[in-house]
Amino acid sequence: MKLLQSALFLGWALLAFASSAAQDNSPKAVAKASADSSVDKINILAHGFPLKLVPFTDAQGHSHDFAQYRGKVVLINMWATWCPPCVRELPALQRFEKKFDQSKFAFLPISIDQGGKQQVVPFLTSLGMPEFDSFYDPKMALDAIFPLDTIPATFILDGNGTLIAFVRSFVDWDDPQAEALINSFIEKEQQRQAEAKAATKSS
Repeated sequence: MKLLQSALFLGWALLAFASSAAQDNSPKAVAKASADSSVDKINILAHGFPLKLVPFTDAQGHSHDFAQYRGKVVLINMWATWCPPCVRELPALQRFEKKFDQSKFAFLPISIDQGGKQQVVPFLTSLGMPEFDSFYDPKMALDAIFPLDTIPATFILDGNGTLIAFVRSFVDWDDPQAEALINSFIEKEQQRQAEAKAATKSS
């Protein structure tokens, strides 16, 4: 399993490197970017990486998988109560979700706490965030497709459920660059859907 994770992560890293190499690195573009933005840590893949479906649960114990969110850009945040940078991200992530059209975007915070809901709900209440709607993966089943040795870890999927970007560190989700990045993914997804619809009509 660890060997598979290493291979997956290496593949993602190579794709991200290829994408970054193709980006505009002109002085004007570099000057425009914020050098100290944590959003710059997000790796955008040159080509999407297909993922197999792995179940996780909601607070009611109902099973979910990423196929349920097809057609939307999906931001998956893997977190735990014992991870300080994860907890630091939560309030900003809660605000971040509200910036987007929920018909085009889905936010899935998934706790890997072994105690599941019984451990997480009181913790969120103690933070003053009882309405934070987390999902659960106490047995870390998602470790089969995501390397979870480092959290917080955020994975972004397109409308086909394909991995298009990831970051395995803290991100300031209040940064306007984060909103701009997700909006760019949403625009690409809407364009892809429009083109697919047009192709279907013409065939």
